[in-house]
Amino acid sequence: MSQKDIRKLSDEQLSKALVEMGEKPFRAKQVSDWLWRKGAHDFDSMTNLSKDLRERLKENFIFNPVGEHIRQDSNDGTVKLGFKLSDDKMVEGVLIPDKDRNTACVSSQVGCVLACAFCATGQLKGERNLDPAEIYDQVVRLNEIAEENSGRGLTNIVFMGMGEPLLNYNNVLLAIEKITSPEGLGMSPRRITLSTVGIAKNIKRLADEGKRFNLALSLHAATDEKRNQIMDINLTNPIDELVGAMNYFYDQTGNKITFEYILFNGFNDTLEDAENLVKLCERVPAYVNLIEYNKVDGVTLSKSKKENRDAFLEYLRRHGVNSTVRRSRGKDIDAACGQLANKN
Repeated sequence: MSQKDIRKLSDEQLSKALVEMGEKPFRAKQVSDWLWRKGAHDFDSMTNLSKDLRERLKENFIFNPVGEHIRQDSNDGTVKLGFKLSDDKMVEGVLIPDKDRNTACVSSQVGCVLACAFCATGQLKGERNLDPAEIYDQVVRLNEIAEENSGRGLTNIVFMGMGEPLLNYNNVLLAIEKITSPEGLGMSPRRITLSTVGIAKNIKRLADEGKRFNLALSLHAATDEKRNQIMDINLTNPIDELVGAMNYFYDQTGNKITFEYILFNGFNDTLEDAENLVKLCERVPAYVNLIEYNKVDGVTLSKSKKENRDAFLEYLRRHGVNSTVRRSRGKDIDAACGQLANKN
């Protein structure tokens, strides 16, 4: 009989399996507590279970924990981890410390199928989705490092690592459920941000399911003409369609959207581009995060000049758009936005 990955069982399936093994139903709660809240990766550590039960669990189930394969520490305190999965594939996660917060940036897929023109991950082939436990393990390990480095755990989690979260919808949502559950890490959904390139039907699905975490749209251009040039997804999910989906999300949840906007020199950083972004923000209740571009090998796009960035930001603010510039972190270890590509 093949062994099942115990963390792929639902609570009901776990309870049923243990009852079939002759155990009382309350044992399922004990085992689940070890799996998620305490983060156990082996059965021997489940010390409030009998030795006989632990041995029978070993006979019937396995773990496929994510392993820390490589670690890089940036001069600015950012930590990047290369995680090795059970099939030897790799993903990356990043801890971004700040004076009042510790943010984990986690991956949702091995590689990415979307091939956005500016992104290092997009140069990799999309291989597979991560399962909920593989996403969860990234958060657990980055939380441990945050506690080791600063004496406090994670304050925020962003799904901005490798892959497109809404193309791995079910697994990402199950991972968030465990992260926010009192039986898991117990984090507030308000501390979680899911970043998407814009899959309109799944944005609406999030709204219909009443998801309360934050939503960020990787926009990077405010017209279809320009967005089509750098993001193929816009050909099937154009801006008008995304506007409808985002407004539906806002109406259902009350959560404002964040527009992530990387400034590229001479491409999307003119005052005309700023005007187009203002017009878009008049259609969607959104906050704008301007992002410094981080150089990626083989990409001709380059970082906007400081004077262009400052003029762009001033134009947005003068026209009533709530906006800031997000400074890049971890550039010296290729851990900044758009740089995750298993380079090391």
